[in-house]
Amino acid sequence: MAKAAQNITLSRSRDIPFNKLVLSQSNVRRIKAGVSVEELAEDIARRGLLQSLNVRPMLDADGVETGTFEIPAGGRRFQALSLLVKQKRLAKTAPIPCIVRDAASEILAEDDSLAENMQRVALHPLDQFRAFVALREKGQGEESIAAAFFVTPQIVKQRLKLASVAPALLEVYAEDGMTLEQLMAFMDVVGLPASELPARSAIDRFRSSSDIVFSKKRNARLALQRFDRNLRLVPQWPVFLGGRHGLASGPIG
Repeated sequence: MAKAAQNITLSRSRDIPFNKLVLSQSNVRRIKAGVSVEELAEDIARRGLLQSLNVRPMLDADGVETGTFEIPAGGRRFQALSLLVKQKRLAKTAPIPCIVRDAASEILAEDDSLAENMQRVALHPLDQFRAFVALREKGQGEESIAAAFFVTPQIVKQRLKLASVAPALLEVYAEDGMTLEQLMAFMDVVGLPASELPARSAIDRFRSSSDIVFSKKRNARLALQRFDRNLRLVPQWPVFLGGRHGLASGPIG
């Protein structure tokens, strides 16, 4: 007889005063990377805390809860909150949203800390582009978008340039068929409207047959001309090639 599936019980959530929280020595993050604590503090001040802290009750020598909680996962957020408290922009007793792990949990604190950091998936630049477009359509300028997400205005402009890329090329890019650098290089070499670009089948056909890698724009143009000659496409139809380092030519006949 099959065993009944065991119901999952999630850790409870509650607000805990800031001055009852301490950073755990079990937090595995030691090296600074990504958005700085100062930038994260400004983001929290602007939009609030988007993700709760993961905490555990601290126990005394007799195993009794002390009323203080350690933070094995969420250390950078805690450091950012600490900076806001130091700047007197956040009260020492301000309630902080927390997920409270049972002190008797079999899951180690280091386990939680490692999992939170390793399970993160960076946003694909194509999704970032779509989000930037949505923000721009709702009235935000490139400068304000850049300031809100701690990137340069140039990055925002680069992502927004993807709006003029043919859907077939974006599909290839979304499937990791080319890198962002390759896609942007294509945009620099030729700037035809999406309606004038070749179909996905032509893109795949040429990418699979290409064997010479070019990295300079002059050679890229030559590659496009050879592409036209070998595959007999409409003159001046460009296509981005899938070489590892840039644009590639088709077979020379």
